[in-house]
Order: sequence, then structure tokens, then C-alpha cells
Amino acid sequence: MLVNFNDILLPAMRGGYAVGLFNAVNIELARGIIGAAEKLRSPVIVGSAEVLLPYGPLDEVSYYLIPMAKRASVPVAVHLDHGLDEETCLQALKLGFTSIMYDCSTDSYEVNIQKVKEMAKYAHSYGATIEAELGHVGNNADSSSKPEDFYTDPAQAKDFVEKTKVDALAIAVGTAHGAYKLPPKLDFDRIEEIAKTVKIPLVLHGGSGLTDDDFRKAIEKGISKVNIFTDINVAALKAAADKFKDVQDGLTEIIPATVEATAKAAEEKIKLFGSAGKA
Repeated sequence: MLVNFNDILLPAMRGGYAVGLFNAVNIELARGIIGAAEKLRSPVIVGSAEVLLPYGPLDEVSYYLIPMAKRASVPVAVHLDHGLDEETCLQALKLGFTSIMYDCSTDSYEVNIQKVKEMAKYAHSYGATIEAELGHVGNNADSSSKPEDFYTDPAQAKDFVEKTKVDALAIAVGTAHGAYKLPPKLDFDRIEEIAKTVKIPLVLHGGSGLTDDDFRKAIEKGISKVNIFTDINVAALKAAADKFKDVQDGLTEIIPATVEATAKAAEEKIKLFGSAGKA
């Protein structure tokens, strides 16, 4: 069934577990993710990010994700992750996405508030929910700055949430996007302090590559949503490479393998996040 964040993240926040967002840039990934959620009776979030749109345009992604979410036997939110432009966020809402993230984290604090506040009005008018980011979760490919220079300030988080009316808040606590070169060090005390300060679900970006203990502790401290893409993306590619034998076999030979590998990777995370059986 198609839902928004409030239907699945508020129960997660109260229940002490987290729900995974898995980006699905094609139908094979979507089949694997939703299939895993149905098998484990877990709510799930599927979607795409603005940086991934070259691999699957937003309108085309909506053509399969939204009908699949509606037909699913578990709650499924369809989310635009890291929407960087106002136009992209508005397009997602018009296409029927039930949640958007408007990422203005590289703007000044004041500009971030103003832009997100206005977008929150649009999202809520569509019956959709909105996520924002405070602090900044960078990329692993960029080693020119220290992650702690951009950590989320707990007091500022409270002010931000009150002024913008967002439904979920992505926080910077030591993770980064992409594959890790060195093991990340999460500021668990900061997660806990922010969770006590704000009363909406907290989001952990840059989840691929963290240890199981990192995830468990972050969720225990107050994380309600975890973003995953690299893990399922790599799993699908490895399965395709292992299955490929000859070009004459055609694409159909590797499709089942990529769906299965995606499902397996998603199942592992769903169990780890504690959302299995919560649908």
C-alpha cells in the first residue's frame, strides 16, 4: 500500500526500530526491494535521488514505483532523496511521490530554513511528507574536509524543525555517501542528544558500509530511517557479473540474478534495522 513517512516512521520512532530507504533506479531493484519487504512483512521506502536521475528519469521511475507501491501488501513510501532543485521536488510531488527530501544543507542556515519551510507547505498540500538535512553529509570521494566540521548542532536542530515543520530530519554525525575508504566513526552521543531535542524521526544518510554494530547503536540512540544504495547497487552488479557467460545469452539471463541479489541484500538490512514483522 502506498503511504507517506508519517505512516511508517512515526511508529518506527516510537518502537525503537528503523525503516530502510532503498533507491531503485530500475524495475529490477524495485522488485528485489519490495519483494524483500513483503517476505519479511516490513514497511519500506523506495525511491531515487536527484544525482541518480541520469540513470532513471524521475517520470519513468514514477511509472513503476508508484503502481508497485500501491499493489504491495506492506506499507511502501515512494521518496525523492536529496532533491537539490525546487523544480525537481515539485515534479516529484506532481508525479505522486509521497515524500520528498529538499536538500539545502550547503546553503546558509537562514536560507536552508526559508527554502525548506516553503517546500514543506507544498509537500503537505499534496498530502506528502518532507525530509530536510541540517549539517551536511558529504561524499567519501571528497577527503578535503573533516566530517565533524559539518556535524548537526542539537540546539539548532530544534529551532530548525520548529520553523520549517519538516516531518523527518537527516543529521550529520560522521557518515558519508558512497563506499568508505576508512571505517567511519559515528558520534552516537550526538544522535542521542538530537533525538531528545527534536520530536520527529531522524535519518542516517551514508549507511552503506557501516558495521552491523554501528547500525544497531545508531538506531538504539534514535535513528528511525536509514538510507541504503551502494550495498544493493554493488550486490546487483556482482550477481550480474557472476551470471554473465556469453553475450548471446542476452539480458534476460542476468535479470533474475540481479533481482534475487537485491532482495537478499535488502533482507539483511531489514532484519538488522528491526523493521521485519512491523508491517
